[in-house]
This record gives sequence, C-alpha cells and structure tokens, in this order.
Amino acid sequence: MQISKTLLRTLLALLFFITSSLVFAQVNVGLPTIELKTGIYRIQAELADTPKAREVGLMNRTNMPANSGMLFVFEQKAGHCFWMNNTKIPLSIAFIADDGRIVNIDEMQAETTNNHCPTAAVRYALEMNKQWFSERVIVPGSVISGLPKR
Repeated sequence: MQISKTLLRTLLALLFFITSSLVFAQVNVGLPTIELKTGIYRIQAELADTPKAREVGLMNRTNMPANSGMLFVFEQKAGHCFWMNNTKIPLSIAFIADDGRIVNIDEMQAETTNNHCPTAAVRYALEMNKQWFSERVIVPGSVISGLPKR
C-alpha cells in the first residue's frame, strides 16, 4: 500500500493538531487578568476563579514574567491547600484574607506533592515566582489591594 505525499502530510498535520490540543488543554490559556497592588508593586495576575482553572493552576508552565502571578479565588473561606504536582517552576504563595491582608506566605519547590496550607481560613491565594514576596519585604500583615469582590 502506498500513501500519497499529500495524504501523509495531511495525516501528520492532523496528528500534530491533536497532540498540540492535548498539551494546551493542560494549560490555563486565555485566563482573565487582574491588576493587584501591594506597597509600590503592581502585579499582573491571571484569575483562577473556576474549579477547572484552580485545578490546572500554573501546571506545565516553564516560566512566568517577574511581576506576574496567579490569583486563586474560592467561593468559600476555608483551609485551601496547594501542592506543586506537574508544576515546573518554583513558586511562593501568599494566603490572603478577605480584607486583603496576607495571612501567611510559603515557598514551594517545583514538582513536589507537599501540602502548603493557610494558617487561617481564606478565600484568596496568590502564587508568584519563588521569593518574590521576600525579595520585596512583603510579609504577613502586608495588604494586597485590587482583589475581586465575592
């Protein structure tokens, strides 16, 4: 059986399209963004405010711009814990109370399954590149403004 070059190219293109679609389905492409502020710093944060967006988070990404992050927004205040399974870049996470005050900050290693949890029930969590908060002396008690109202 001989396959024409045109048919082979079409099949290869289709295979590439299907494979690419599966890879991109694991990444939160096209999430809305929100501008947050803390002190003199502005943060461009992707908004993970749906169950699927929160589930995927920053998985499979290989980099993140310096003042960018991901804001996780939950419907209910609770002890929402995070882990780094399938997350390729090390991150810092700030757990944030409804009034914008940071409750606690944790450093997270890439590709680990350790739990990182807030010390109090929260509705918001902000992931940034590792040590982003400490390098800017942003500590528990600091305020993040611009959070979406729930």
